[in-house]
Amino acid sequence: MFGSFESHPTHKTIKALGLPTLFILLLSLSCFGHLVKAYVLIYAGCSQEKYAPNSPFEGNLNSFLSSVVSSSSQVSYNAYALGNGSSTPPEGAIYGLYQCRGDLPMFECSRCMQSAVKQIGLVCSNSYGASVQLEGCYLRYEHSNFLGSPDTTLMFKKCSRSVNNDVEFFKRRDDVLADLQSAIGFKVSSSGLVEGFSQCLGDLSSSDCSACLSDAVAKLKSLCGSAAAAGVYLGQCYARYWASGYYAELTPESSHEDDVGKTVAIIVGVLAGVVVLIVLLSVCRKTKRKALLNFLSISSYFLEIITLTFILFPD
Repeated sequence: MFGSFESHPTHKTIKALGLPTLFILLLSLSCFGHLVKAYVLIYAGCSQEKYAPNSPFEGNLNSFLSSVVSSSSQVSYNAYALGNGSSTPPEGAIYGLYQCRGDLPMFECSRCMQSAVKQIGLVCSNSYGASVQLEGCYLRYEHSNFLGSPDTTLMFKKCSRSVNNDVEFFKRRDDVLADLQSAIGFKVSSSGLVEGFSQCLGDLSSSDCSACLSDAVAKLKSLCGSAAAAGVYLGQCYARYWASGYYAELTPESSHEDDVGKTVAIIVGVLAGVVVLIVLLSVCRKTKRKALLNFLSISSYFLEIITLTFILFPD
């Protein structure tokens, strides 16, 4: 339903994923059940430049990610600057932050950030800069200092089908968007059957937050026009609205839980087919070692395709 994607200009779109991605995602899905929506990937961006293994930057990155997991069980936003002192080589400096959606309880914030840390390591392996936006939380790090710098870069947008000649809908939508512009931090708003929410990064002043959200709302209207549901993510804030339904959904028709169920069903079906194939190979060739190698090769091929589809097209 949604066909538009924008990413940070210094980051590249992910084109391929390793096999371990699938197992981590399935573990998250099976463990968290109805909380799965918070961990659905919205967008990810990775820098072209890569750091060397066992470099000072890698050590500071690991410290940063560990601190994020620990801190997110206590506070929903935090920012970090590591390795920028005189005792550390310049190439080791790292700046980063995380933020959970304002309505998430702390235990869910922590779990969301654990998922974000895993996903950013998988999709942006060895990158000097990376960001991931999940439904419930956001994580970013860079080699250069971006903290506190105004950033209204368009990171991502989604626009649904259009609503034609519905005067009442547009009036309600405009009321919601006007209300969302006044947010300081996180805000939920509704008017009639239209709902929405918005959020700024935790270190923005009220004036900077208002300016960012004003830009986000303007982009919503200009880029998505008469869409029944839309979401715009900028560098330091985002705003979303939709026509009726629970506000964690971008559209009433969308169901990430249904998508997850379908994906898991497909995976189980493929694995079942592969198992049957391996049994046949074992009988025909009577060589367990060859059968095992065939199993690993075939299953890796199919799971790679399924994983890539699941991540890049979550809706």
